[in-house]
Amino acid sequence: MARYNGPVCRICRREGRKLFLKGQRCYGPKCGIEKKPYPPGQFGDSRTRRRRPSDYCNQLREKQRLREIYGLLEGVFRAYVSDAERMDGVAGENLLKLLETRLDNAVYRASLAASRAEARQLVAHGHITVNGGKVNVPSFRLRPGDVVGTKEKSRDLQPIVAAVGAAANRADLPWMQVDPENRTATVLSLPERADIDVDIDEQMIIEFYSR
Repeated sequence: MARYNGPVCRICRREGRKLFLKGQRCYGPKCGIEKKPYPPGQFGDSRTRRRRPSDYCNQLREKQRLREIYGLLEGVFRAYVSDAERMDGVAGENLLKLLETRLDNAVYRASLAASRAEARQLVAHGHITVNGGKVNVPSFRLRPGDVVGTKEKSRDLQPIVAAVGAAANRADLPWMQVDPENRTATVLSLPERADIDVDIDEQMIIEFYSR
């Protein structure tokens, strides 16, 4: 399947904000947007060439940011938007709930991986379990009561140990109970909008696809 293999720091610089795509690197001085706080390209640091963005441009950028944060291709992301619109409730919030309950995102939120890209790799390589059974589909949708864990032989993998150690002081999630020692996380409920720390105006994304 197609995927982006280029430097991800360029994505953050293009969007003008940190999307936290590189794990611990994003929190230190080596972060690309800290070193070069302007868009990539030959004329990226030229502020005088910019015009005031249109409403369409703002909606497009919000959509691109959210898509890049969760590492999804356009077709997959559009399918999530369609599912969110068919669900009861606010479509924008439904979209974020669907994205948050993906297995790869849950692995990242449980601090078993330093980034969503690393979490996706762990899932695809068969290191992650759900309710005791191996699941290698990153888009697997979790439900309340599901227990995410690691295979017995995978608990001491260097990326997992490093991620757990780096997240020792992070605040707990209201919708997920994490047990770092046993490398498990239990989904307590579906996340509410206030529980999702993604700096996105989700309603603009719904409006973008409603044009």
